[in-house]
Amino acid sequence: MTLPAAPDASTALPAAADLWKPVLVRAAVALAFGALTVFWASPPAEGMGWAGGLYLLATGVVLLWSVNRTGLRAGSPSGKILSAAGAVLTGTGAAVGLMSGNLVFGVLAGLGLGLAGAAELHLGITSRGRSVLARDWMASGVVGLGTAALLPFFIDLGPHALLGVAGGGAIISGVLWTLAGLTLRHDARADSTEAVN
Repeated sequence: MTLPAAPDASTALPAAADLWKPVLVRAAVALAFGALTVFWASPPAEGMGWAGGLYLLATGVVLLWSVNRTGLRAGSPSGKILSAAGAVLTGTGAAVGLMSGNLVFGVLAGLGLGLAGAAELHLGITSRGRSVLARDWMASGVVGLGTAALLPFFIDLGPHALLGVAGGGAIISGVLWTLAGLTLRHDARADSTEAVN
């Protein structure tokens, strides 16, 4: 991740110094879910629903938490898109958790991940050169769209396969967001050290 060379002040604000916090929390949620899917040998449909639902719900809440810290102007189209992505994940997470079943998980989780992935990909493309998260949004959007596209093909294979696909995407996304969060944290510390000197 690189900082933008010349941010456009009319469309972006500087990212908050503590942007790394929601980014690392998002990474932790994704990696925890991914680890669960790796080690859960035979999950029941209800367990798949609750695990997947909590993952989507927590990711959506973290996205909503991060909106004001990203540097996107309040009420701007980009801010609204990121908020909508968080709301979609929160809603689909609640629905998947409450209505467990292979079809529900494959369709609703795929829909939520696909819409959020498309929103992040759009933000990444339109925020290039203006946001420190632009490249990360693009990569995360591609992972989300890929996971969403694969989920419906695994509905007939049961909870283990569905969780495996969702968990694989979560692990890739978790590694990406861990690197982004650690970079942001390092940059925030370097900026605070320079300010003191």
